[in-house]
Amino acid sequence: MAKIIGAVTTSHVPAIGRAIARNLQNDPYWKPFFDGFPPVQRWLQEQQPDIAVVFYNDHGLNFFLDKLPTFAIGTAPSYVNADEGWGIPQVPTFTGAEDLQWHLVNSLVAEEFDLTTCQEMNVDHAFTLPMALCWPDQKWPVKVVPICINTVQFPLPSAARCYKLGEAVGRAIASWKSDAKVVVLGTGGLSHQLDGERAGFINRDFDLQFMESLIHDPKWATQFNSTQLVEKAGTQGVELLMWLASRAALGANVKLTHQNYHIPISNTAAGLMVMEPA
Repeated sequence: MAKIIGAVTTSHVPAIGRAIARNLQNDPYWKPFFDGFPPVQRWLQEQQPDIAVVFYNDHGLNFFLDKLPTFAIGTAPSYVNADEGWGIPQVPTFTGAEDLQWHLVNSLVAEEFDLTTCQEMNVDHAFTLPMALCWPDQKWPVKVVPICINTVQFPLPSAARCYKLGEAVGRAIASWKSDAKVVVLGTGGLSHQLDGERAGFINRDFDLQFMESLIHDPKWATQFNSTQLVEKAGTQGVELLMWLASRAALGANVKLTHQNYHIPISNTAAGLMVMEPA
């Protein structure tokens, strides 16, 4: 059966792409952020995963406000990104893990998750930048499965529902008849708000408590409804839902392999974790 080797959770701010394009990794503003990733890259090199299942949120490239699914999964043979207006260079095409993609669709629907199944799908910076941070040569040694969670337009899926989604994904991967090694990526956040009276809001204490909870009390954040999460983490801080889904896929117990936290990058609290099943 397939094996989940661990999860990487990280921020996906568009400015990261510009920093990569301009080789600003050692710039004083960016260095504390980028210095967090060599241990992640070494861990991935040691583990040699075959597939990356990526929980992320679309920002209007593939879905817009007129048609915005709660949960969507890609089943395409390949995925490309396009110009979102951020000035981020395009990255090489990603290869879809077609067998696992369809196995996940069938398994999740059987568990009563109502998915939007996308046989064509574009992926935006929330997908491409974490991949580029993990594999900076952008040669993509893994096939991918994109799973998109709505964090843009209310009503949002609850933290508890996203955790259950992650658990179901973990069960589905474990039941897949393959010897593939799978890494799970959860992208977004942490606390930030880009507009309104609280523009620039960051909640360091909540971020650190949330990160710690993923190791010792992973359902801690599921006590909060969507409005409460916005109050604590900011309007866009609800992107922590992808972190929750990723953590849930690992099962009951995990060990922390690596962690970094830096504020701010582009008005956002940038978190980074690597977790492995214990």
